[in-house]
Amino acid sequence: MSIQQFIQEHIFTPRLNESQVLVAYDPEQRYRDICLAMATEKRVVVDATESSIHSRAAAVAALGQLGRNEIEQLLVYVPAPKPIEDEEKQVDPFSFYGECGAVFPLGDGDNYMTLCLRAKPDHTTQIRAVFDDNPNPDFAVINAIGGGLNWPNLRAQLDVESTRDIIFALLAPSAMQQAALKESDSWVAEAKELFKVSIGLVLKTRGKTWSAIADELWRFVLFSEFAFDLPGGLPADLLDVPRASDAAQPLIEDICERLRTDSRRRDTYIERAEAIEIELNLKDSCSHLTDLGTRDTFPFEERTFLLQAMDALQRGDTDKVRLILSNHAQSVWTGKGESQSQWDLLRSALALVESCEDHERILSDHTQSMEKLIDFYVMQLREVDRLHREFEQAVSDYDWQDTQGLMKPLQQQARKQYGKLMEKVQGIFTKHLEHSGWPLASKCANTEVFDQLVAPKLMQSGNKVAYLMVDALRYELGVALAQQLEDEGKVKLSVALAQLPSITLVGMASLLPGASTDFRLVKKANKFVPYIKDQEVETVAQRMDLVRKRYGQRFQEGRLEEFVRNRFDVEADVELFILRSVEIDSHFENHPDTAPTEIINALKRIRVAIHKLKDAGFHEVVIVTDHGFFMNTHAAAGDTCSKPQGDWNNVHERCLLGEGDSDNNHYKLSCEKAGIRGDFATLAGPLSLASYKSGMLYYHGGASLQECVVPVITLELAAAKQAPIEQASVVLNYKNGAKRITTRLPVLDISLESQDMFSVGSDFEILLEAHDKNGNVVGEAKHGGVVNPATGTIVLKPGDTTKITLRMQLEFEGKFKVKALNPSTMAIFCQLDLETDYTV
Repeated sequence: MSIQQFIQEHIFTPRLNESQVLVAYDPEQRYRDICLAMATEKRVVVDATESSIHSRAAAVAALGQLGRNEIEQLLVYVPAPKPIEDEEKQVDPFSFYGECGAVFPLGDGDNYMTLCLRAKPDHTTQIRAVFDDNPNPDFAVINAIGGGLNWPNLRAQLDVESTRDIIFALLAPSAMQQAALKESDSWVAEAKELFKVSIGLVLKTRGKTWSAIADELWRFVLFSEFAFDLPGGLPADLLDVPRASDAAQPLIEDICERLRTDSRRRDTYIERAEAIEIELNLKDSCSHLTDLGTRDTFPFEERTFLLQAMDALQRGDTDKVRLILSNHAQSVWTGKGESQSQWDLLRSALALVESCEDHERILSDHTQSMEKLIDFYVMQLREVDRLHREFEQAVSDYDWQDTQGLMKPLQQQARKQYGKLMEKVQGIFTKHLEHSGWPLASKCANTEVFDQLVAPKLMQSGNKVAYLMVDALRYELGVALAQQLEDEGKVKLSVALAQLPSITLVGMASLLPGASTDFRLVKKANKFVPYIKDQEVETVAQRMDLVRKRYGQRFQEGRLEEFVRNRFDVEADVELFILRSVEIDSHFENHPDTAPTEIINALKRIRVAIHKLKDAGFHEVVIVTDHGFFMNTHAAAGDTCSKPQGDWNNVHERCLLGEGDSDNNHYKLSCEKAGIRGDFATLAGPLSLASYKSGMLYYHGGASLQECVVPVITLELAAAKQAPIEQASVVLNYKNGAKRITTRLPVLDISLESQDMFSVGSDFEILLEAHDKNGNVVGEAKHGGVVNPATGTIVLKPGDTTKITLRMQLEFEGKFKVKALNPSTMAIFCQLDLETDYTV
């Protein structure tokens, strides 16, 4: 098709068909003959070239004919620039017709070169080269491009049409295309000519096989994109590497982008790019360059962008960090789990640093009283704790790989920023604590929770209440859990104040019946023991015995984890069912480095327990906790506090009970003022977030917002909202069907395919886990990105497809199943059989 035909049939005719009137402005008179040739019996063409007066009269007459349906279309040709401003339109006699219909040119898409490129998409390189030499080439020049060369063998064997599709297929052919290329080498001569005229590649290989030609083509295409993107030009030792001419840049970039975004070719792209980077020694050759452009064609560029973002964050240039994160959010290199972990850590660090800065700016507006400070924490400041926990989770996910300490400066900066803010908050908190005491009369105390929220529900026989006592569920985790439970029924989250000192021994006892009036601490030898009235409640058995004495056979208790694993059932006549969970606190006490991940597992088990409670006939659930906790990862060596002299009971290295001296580093108040009834006179503790022992990454027992402000969640159970699985099917895939993983951070594709039209708007929540042959969890979806860091789950709509990094346990090797699960029922949506094949 000639350029004239293209403009007639694909530009002017469609606009006339749609609008009936078209005004073509053409100051160069390039399109006059095209317009005049379009006149027909039903289409009038008015030419304003010779006489403005006569053409205006002819246009008015033709418009009248159009109104009377005597003609179907009117085309007005005006050899002048299109009016842009209102003043220009007022003096242009033909602008009225443009307002009635359509105008040419409409925008940049109608400029001459763009039209030529659209007319001959297979020859963009040659067209751009022509326009570089002459910005106004004749139609004959454009029509001569291509010379009738249609690549018949390539088109037939590859079953594609355009030049870009042919090159794309030769880079990464499908199985059918590859088989066709092997059958005959008749395509080779055509391919050589096509490469030469379209991208400027003169093949050097004498081989006639696809693999030999593909090797050279891959190197040429990828290196060309890299060179186009390099702002300062190539290093001297790379100047002789073959690359495309500037005119071929759009075609090269389009092909590379298609290779990176096509899920079937992405792994091939990664392998080729890694090999070419090594072959050309790009990392060393470009080691002195600081600006590599915006595209990360090769893996070493992605490392450079990551380092730039880390440097910008350390300099406080958060705008640059956000820009780099935005540009590389969909980078092909996030398809490698190790790279994704680094970017997730950077993203988490940025969120934490910015949140710390934002909250530090407004802190002074909320410090007038303890009540205002707690309200600020509950409504806003607890978000900083959430972001810090998620940051530490990202550190835990990546730290084992960081053998070179690449991310250590980032970790130190984010932790320092968090520590700076929280130390400032702690100073304000302890000052108010000495003045106001604890707990505040305006807030619910933990000792009041059972008597106010549970006991009244049990006064009427037949009410079935589940009471979940979760160890170390600090307030921000309660917020996350409440959000997760919204689909299970009517959820209410409220705040309570933990009993001091904030340890499990005291906190769990404070949650028992009668604690609001009869809880006290009794001094025995060198320790203290909690009592409810005259009954000792130091151990789990003693605490549960107290409840059993009050409620008899209406009461049953057990560990939440065992209940979830179906190791016991709820008896039919039980109306008060207590489930105990200690996993969060236990894991933090014993494995603080990996504890942030265990938090997610604990919340997952609570969700499963809620679903089982619903099936067991429970309609009301109350979730409580004994205390919160503080993650002390920002502390440096020597950040401790010395105990003052006196007869003190050291409680978890965070506070003191008894009598003794005080100093400028401690708060001190009477136990009565601190809400502690019993045999002790004084409570004291560090004014700061320091402890009496170095190296403690996690602690509770003291007085801080994180340790003492806790959640209470009440839940009225209802039918689940998640759509039935029959309405959609989950599909898992690893590397286009590969069955062995070679990294402990494999990236899987997960998609949700709709099976009926009614499920299209539904959200499906999916939990992804790897199980060994015994059903033990040996891998989990790495948190961050689309994986909710609070739940470990993914939410998809039918038709969605996304990539998920699976974080395998370091110790595990062998066969396993990746399971997509319903997070409430643990029902299996689908599963994928894989096996480890690590090289180390």
